Amino acid sequence: MPDYYPVYLNLAGKRCVIIGGGTIAQGKIGALLQAGCQITVISPDATPGIRKAAKRGDVTWLERTYQAGDLEGAFIGVAATNVWHVNREIFEEAERLGVLLNVVDDPDLCSFIAPSIVKREPVTMAISTGGASPALARKLRETLANAEALEWADLADVLAQARRVVKEKRIAIDPERWQCCITRDLLEMVQKGRSEEALELLLSQLQSPETPGMCQDLGKCNTRSCQIRQAAREDKARTTEAVR
Repeated sequence: MPDYYPVYLNLAGKRCVIIGGGTIAQGKIGALLQAGCQITVISPDATPGIRKAAKRGDVTWLERTYQAGDLEGAFIGVAATNVWHVNREIFEEAERLGVLLNVVDDPDLCSFIAPSIVKREPVTMAISTGGASPALARKLRETLANAEALEWADLADVLAQARRVVKEKRIAIDPERWQCCITRDLLEMVQKGRSEEALELLLSQLQSPETPGMCQDLGKCNTRSCQIRQAAREDKARTTEAVR
């Protein structure tokens, strides 16, 4: 089994061909539409959900079986026919045309696999077992969906605004300094609706060499002498000792 390279694709405006009209094919449509795909479904029959999507104009449904050449012009494809030799033909065409292809339940014929997704807007976490066990990927997704760590996603918009300001000013800031500034206090400000105040505080901490506890050199943090890092290490050590 290959080691897959994790990647997020920009599919806006790209053509996607889904071959098959069952529940699995239907399940692929929502995320692909959200990503901005132009979707064509090819199948002699289709679920009520696919039929409704076609009537709305969300997808184009070609009411027939797969034919050689159906992947022409596609950027990405999904084969969900439940017929092995047809999936194999689709795979061979995808390889010839250089089309990214997911063949449902057959990792050996896939050039990409679809991960399980945990989402807390605007952050997306993808989970994959490399095709070894979809059941395990689902279990991990369900376990992580309510994980406390996902709360940090609420800071995404403030961090993005700060990043834009820093880039516009062309200030070189050590990545470690960003980590020091992402604090529970900052998160609580945002969660209480004080985003503007949180942005102001974050920009001050990032840009001022006089920020208490942080390195005076914005572009090069000294993690060994950093008071914030030291406090974090001490907290971790106390927690570990308490658990023992």
